[in-house]
Amino acid sequence: MRTVRPPFFFRWLSPEYLVCDVPGSERDIYLTFDDGPIPEATPEVLDILMRYNAKATFFMVGDNARKYPELLARVKGEGHAIGNHTFHHLNGWHIAPGAYLEDVMHCSEYVQSNLFRPPYGRFTPSQYFLLKKNYRFILWSVLTWDFDRRTSPDQCLKNAIENTTGGSVVVFHDSIKSLENVRYALPAYLEHFINQGYTFKTLDWNQRQMI
Repeated sequence: MRTVRPPFFFRWLSPEYLVCDVPGSERDIYLTFDDGPIPEATPEVLDILMRYNAKATFFMVGDNARKYPELLARVKGEGHAIGNHTFHHLNGWHIAPGAYLEDVMHCSEYVQSNLFRPPYGRFTPSQYFLLKKNYRFILWSVLTWDFDRRTSPDQCLKNAIENTTGGSVVVFHDSIKSLENVRYALPAYLEHFINQGYTFKTLDWNQRQMI
């Protein structure tokens, strides 16, 4: 079963260190993109965001940031935030805590951020406790399923619009397999909420306060 909302057990973890949404942000939405930067998708996503004057947070795979530093620089230069998404896009359920930590640290050589999103949303308690002193885990409140071949562009847009409220952390992807859905859904999604008076903001962790 494909769920748009995050697993409930995420809510049991301390909101000081793990975020699924941003309470109190009644007219703000926190758009995020995973798995880039890559030349096949990230520039087009950035062009759409610029067209609507929307800001987002890009959770970058370290190896992609290493290969495409010009895209990393463009993301930052256009006022977006960045976050660590491991160096090799690791599934935390299938790797030992020490090796996982090492991969996150490798990513940090290219992606300087104290925001972290575990790929697939999968991590173990040991990995969480190793990382939470230096990173704030950013999960989501809306997963668009843009990356799934069973998700049509219309369904992707429906997933995003029907589940977003003020303070939502919304996941799209700047990846090849997501591009068709994102190309269709993202402009319509932005226009829908901007017309209702919402603002799209970046995530940050400064003195453990979301801004």
